[in-house]
Amino acid sequence: MYLTLRVPLLLLACFLIFGGAQGARAEETPAVAEETPVQKELREANEEAAKVRAAAEAAAQAQIDSANSEIQRLKNEIAELQKNLNLTTAQKQTLQSAIKALDLQIQKLQKSVTLTSSQISVKDKEIGNLSGKIRTTEEKISDAKVAVASTLRQLERMDQEYLVTTLLGGGTLSSFFDQAVTVGSLRGELQNKIQDLGSLRTNLETSKTSAETKRKELDALKKNLTHQKNGVTAAKADQTTLLVQTKNKESEYQKLIAKKIAEQEKFEQDLRSFESQLGLSVTAGSFPAASSGILDWPLDSVRITQYFGNTDFSTKNPQIYNGRGHTGMDFAASSGTRILSARGGIVLGTGNTDATCPNASYGKWVFIKHDNGLSTLYAHLSSISVSGGQSIGAGELVGYSGNTGYSTGPHLHFGVYATSGSEIASFPSSSCRGKTYTMPVGDTKAYLNPLSYLPAR
Repeated sequence: MYLTLRVPLLLLACFLIFGGAQGARAEETPAVAEETPVQKELREANEEAAKVRAAAEAAAQAQIDSANSEIQRLKNEIAELQKNLNLTTAQKQTLQSAIKALDLQIQKLQKSVTLTSSQISVKDKEIGNLSGKIRTTEEKISDAKVAVASTLRQLERMDQEYLVTTLLGGGTLSSFFDQAVTVGSLRGELQNKIQDLGSLRTNLETSKTSAETKRKELDALKKNLTHQKNGVTAAKADQTTLLVQTKNKESEYQKLIAKKIAEQEKFEQDLRSFESQLGLSVTAGSFPAASSGILDWPLDSVRITQYFGNTDFSTKNPQIYNGRGHTGMDFAASSGTRILSARGGIVLGTGNTDATCPNASYGKWVFIKHDNGLSTLYAHLSSISVSGGQSIGAGELVGYSGNTGYSTGPHLHFGVYATSGSEIASFPSSSCRGKTYTMPVGDTKAYLNPLSYLPAR
């Protein structure tokens, strides 16, 4: 430490010769710099500001905790509504059960809107807290920089004070060593301040990263809120349509179901006749071998109501599928439920068979071509959120579930096709004379079992 002063031994000898008489002086205690009024005022202001910030953060955290309790309560209520909804849809199909199911779905979606709004409020407060911490840390970094600069200036000034200046000024050997100790103390203080500055910068980067993550979460919640509100609109529209069609009478409801079954039978005959004349064929090796996880589930919550192929329903009702079995999978999906793309791809087309011949076929549908030789169909939608030619990512919104086309209750029909053996085509309807269907069609071998590609359960 003392060598850093670079003092020759000759100067030390001069001190012993000429300063001996003064060596008997009482040792002086190094003076401690007193806090100036300005420094005191600044320190007190910083302390008061810190107390105010701490109180604000505590209040915000209390609000966040309260909101989180409300969020949990809403989640519990939504789970109970979903449970009741599942029980209702499992009952015999009656007008009363259909209306009740729509009522429960609307309640669930409205609760979901409230839940998401609460989650958005919490995220706003969390981001506000982080923004306050970021500002505080930036202020501390600024103060630390000033302190480091001040210490450096003191060290530079003391390093320039050679021992000879101290001696000629009448100083003692003790005062010289006191100065050396002070320099060492200042160097240690400088090192600590530099380390503190590094820690503050690390904390600042962590807070900024966390704030950015929460902003992305907030954007996702706001987008989800829009989807949920659209879902409520779709469910209410389905309920209104059902009441208009049935005039709120059970007999009219049963007539509507019977009409849908009859229209579906005619449609299946039209479709099979047309597909047999197309000459489509699946190219060998053009689509992947069966493997779970190639496609994602098209819903957030999965409950299968009918499988692919010769299911119990298709076997007992061979006329409905023209004896060929079910060409896709059906999922329970109350009106207004979000329907998601099972894989990224290009929307080949969208349509609505009800515009050609009500109650038959797919109703509102979306057909997506993927990058691996597979294409997927999403049918019976209440509304469509994409358009032909659009790129879409895995898990992105396709539309909302509904009860359009041949559907005796809200659900999603999900189909998987070998792209090489399928296309969107038009063909005439025999039940609705003079009308033409436009929809996905395919070779018999192009219809694939979705479970061959969806995630393992």
